[in-house]
Amino acid sequence: MEYRTLGSTDVDVSAVGLGTWNVGPVWSDVSDEQAKDAIRTALDADVNLLDTAEVYGGGRAESLIGEVLDERDRDGIFVPTKAAPDEDGGHSEAGLRESIAGSKERLGVETLDLVQLHCPETQAFYNPDTFETLEELREEGEINHAGVSVEKVEEATKAIEYDVVETVQIIFNPFRHRPAERFFERAAAENVGIIVRVPLASGLLADVFDGIEDFDEGDHRKSAAEGGVDAGIGRAGGETFAGVPFESGLDAVDDLRPHVPEEMSMAQFTLRWILDHDAVSTVIPGSTSPAHVEANAAAADLPELSHETHGAVRDIYEAHLYDHVHHRW
Repeated sequence: MEYRTLGSTDVDVSAVGLGTWNVGPVWSDVSDEQAKDAIRTALDADVNLLDTAEVYGGGRAESLIGEVLDERDRDGIFVPTKAAPDEDGGHSEAGLRESIAGSKERLGVETLDLVQLHCPETQAFYNPDTFETLEELREEGEINHAGVSVEKVEEATKAIEYDVVETVQIIFNPFRHRPAERFFERAAAENVGIIVRVPLASGLLADVFDGIEDFDEGDHRKSAAEGGVDAGIGRAGGETFAGVPFESGLDAVDDLRPHVPEEMSMAQFTLRWILDHDAVSTVIPGSTSPAHVEANAAAADLPELSHETHGAVRDIYEAHLYDHVHHRW
């Protein structure tokens, strides 16, 4: 496993981490033991970053991570979590303190490794009081580090104006190129760690779907595939399928297949493409399948893709996806 320093935190994290969003009910039914097996598999594969949030399964993901870490030595394991915004889309001091208290209890820790604001509305990034609260929480020993999870590049750019923000979590993959053009260089110059979320575009870039019929009832991806990008999760549908129309995503995957090296799966190819960008600190694919978790972790040790392959990915993006996503997020 390759390790990279997470910005100014000075924490070395695995280039491939584990995301735990899919423990929640908007995906499919997963038992506690299945979820814990996936977490154990990740740790056994030398993954040392487990990303979670208080809203994932209503705290379930945090609790399961806490239970697994109670089984073994927690030393060297880094657990970023996220605080949900208030009903108005911002983060009050009371709301942040309540979120942090709950996460600490569920994870079984006295101090949280990293707390990220969980995709608040854009106006929240223009409220200095929120970031002053994060500074106070760090000084009080409630959190070690602070960061943000964002929907838009512009939000990321605004967030890192605050010194307390050490990390930014953002969507970036072959379906979403704008962060590399508009944010990565500045983030690297200011020593901000980048955590890449939704790397596999809700499974499209794992090349596991042929059509809408592949989704179970209750899976949020089914309604997004049927209703278009605005029907997905995230602001204006920007998270499900990385914000691209389902059919356009399928067409792009068709064109990507010939460029995937024989020794890689489409998912590994995607993770390798992301990691080829030096500004990226870690990428957090989510899975509750131990086999998929192992394969994802192995992508960190695969060779970099060629310049020609990166060029082909860009051509496919411009042909199928650019007009749908590039100027929205």
